Amino acid sequence: MKRRTFLLALGGGLAAAWWLKPGDQGGPHGAYFQPYNTLFRDSGPGRPLLFIDRQRLAANCRRLQQALPPGRAYRIVAKSLPSVPLIREVMAQTGTDRVMVFHQPFINAMAEAEPGCDLLLGKPMPVRAAARFYEELPEDAGFDPDRQLQWLIDSDARLQEYLEMARRLGRRLRINVEIDVGLHRGGLTEPRQLDALLERIAAHPRHLAFAGFMGYDAHVGKLPDLVESRDTSLRKAQAVYQSFIDRLYQVAPELREQPLTFNGAGSPTFTLHGDETPLNELAAGSCLVKPSDFDVPSLKDFEPAAFIAAPVLKALDGLTLPGPLPLGDAWALWDPNRRRTYFIYGGYWKAEPVSPPGIRRNDLYGASTNQMMHNGSPATELLPGDQLFFRPTQSEFVLLQFGDLAAVSEHRIQAWWPPLPQGEGA
Repeated sequence: MKRRTFLLALGGGLAAAWWLKPGDQGGPHGAYFQPYNTLFRDSGPGRPLLFIDRQRLAANCRRLQQALPPGRAYRIVAKSLPSVPLIREVMAQTGTDRVMVFHQPFINAMAEAEPGCDLLLGKPMPVRAAARFYEELPEDAGFDPDRQLQWLIDSDARLQEYLEMARRLGRRLRINVEIDVGLHRGGLTEPRQLDALLERIAAHPRHLAFAGFMGYDAHVGKLPDLVESRDTSLRKAQAVYQSFIDRLYQVAPELREQPLTFNGAGSPTFTLHGDETPLNELAAGSCLVKPSDFDVPSLKDFEPAAFIAAPVLKALDGLTLPGPLPLGDAWALWDPNRRRTYFIYGGYWKAEPVSPPGIRRNDLYGASTNQMMHNGSPATELLPGDQLFFRPTQSEFVLLQFGDLAAVSEHRIQAWWPPLPQGEGA
């Protein structure tokens, strides 16, 4: 290779390397998080906490109501908002008393805390869990499960188990049937499968009553458009749902006069349902606090309303990694966003750092639930006692990890909201 050609190639390589070199993405907390940094640093509990922005929550509730098709009801998904006061807040903002529950201790907690609520199971419960609900329900709770609770049934075999329980307990169970509208996670797959369930329910009117359908359409919009468009997937799901309704009224026309529940949707899809939907109520929960897994086009108008604040325990210059080689020094030299090291109180949550800008966890150092390492540029300006803020990727598990939730508004802690109980062994 000629010297000139070599120098040109070397120069091109260096230019390309310089082009790939990370820029400084750091900065101090912005206008939204800086007041919360001051609040939790000076008046917080000195440990990681999860806070709910009540103003953003209320705005998201208004957006949800505006998106509901006319004449349709809204049902709160408790697993995504797992706190009685948080659910009460959403009830007040949306005017609904309908709640979907997925965990036996949650069923009991809601029945006792809100005895006027209407509960629908979001998944089929083992019959032992259903029986435990009745065992733990106080006689003076004021909640009537024979009128206010719908058990989800996905097969005739499970319906038989529930019938035996109803006979043993002397109860009349309201039965909601799970149907598969395309998610393929269980439930009836063909309308004719409904016949056996309806026959069994009709044969035991003292212990069973048909209450409706639940068909979850979380698969809508998940396939690449090249395979199937979102609109096509939604139309197919709605057609399947309607076919079950048609079969229901064909086999049991007397049920046309009953107030049945035709539940479906979910946070990613409820805004897609319009006047044509066969549903008479739509369920959603996560969209109201909007963790990052719900950054989807259908929820573009919703705002994140739940964040983690974790105190910085140690703030160090540079990046020192274990081992004999100066890998940390080289890494920090290459990437200005690795030139400051922060060890925080706790970590390794289903969450990503969101403030100050440019903060990144250090996966090479390793994950820790005790003192997680994060790096940033010197422009992040954090000191011990300052807060590093995270946005959860999902809500249903993360909101249960921090004890009482801090309900905030206008940069003040207004209340502490306890999470729903997990139960023994949870």
